[in-house]
Amino acid sequence: METVKQPLKISFYTQKGGVGKSTLTTLLASQLHYRLGYNVLVMDCDFPQNSLINMRERDKDSIMHNEYYKQAAIRQFQTLKKKAYSIVKCKAEDALEIAIDTMKELDQTFDVVFFDLPGTANTKGVLSTLNQMDFIFSPIIADRLVVESTLGFTKAFENLPKDTDKQAKQELWLFWNQVDGREKTDLYNSYEKVIQQLDIAIMRTRIKDSKRFRKEIEATGKYVFRSSLLPADTSLMKTTNLSAFVEEFLTITNL
Repeated sequence: METVKQPLKISFYTQKGGVGKSTLTTLLASQLHYRLGYNVLVMDCDFPQNSLINMRERDKDSIMHNEYYKQAAIRQFQTLKKKAYSIVKCKAEDALEIAIDTMKELDQTFDVVFFDLPGTANTKGVLSTLNQMDFIFSPIIADRLVVESTLGFTKAFENLPKDTDKQAKQELWLFWNQVDGREKTDLYNSYEKVIQQLDIAIMRTRIKDSKRFRKEIEATGKYVFRSSLLPADTSLMKTTNLSAFVEEFLTITNL
């Protein structure tokens, strides 16, 4: 009997707000689904704001009112012959169950399911859902409070009891986000020495800061960056180091 391939469960998670977990979830999901040929599902568990569900509605509106985006979406559909990835609203405690039900309902094979979880670890269901992830990627910025908070949470999370052999294989990776080119490299290197002493994995790629991260596609615009319906422009992926980040991400996850 043939074994059905199970999708990877992945979360960009941090307890600190404003360091880009929802934005990165969207950028990676769009890149994998629209440009690299993977089948992606996104679970928006960040109740009650559900920022990804709301972004999808704004993206639809922008495409309807902008000829440039409309033509790009039509070309994409004609080329890929696949629909936009689904974004499903749920609460953290129900996320895994609803993801399984959604995949059965959609009746297709998925490669990745992204879980966008609330940043507060004591929200019901957050820790138990994180415990079921195959990979957790935690964005950090060069701010002492953010680094200390993330390292403290990471070590505490790693020491939580794992119920099955599968969880023993779970991987948690930190990565630098919003890197300002004016900041000294030795600042990052000194932080990384501490991270390595704590035996926590950190990615080589550092994502550069850009105003693009704070902008969605606009009714008057002619470029694509943060969108749930179109992949980011290749040139913008390169200038922010996201292209290199995606390559490293694919290597780590063996996708």
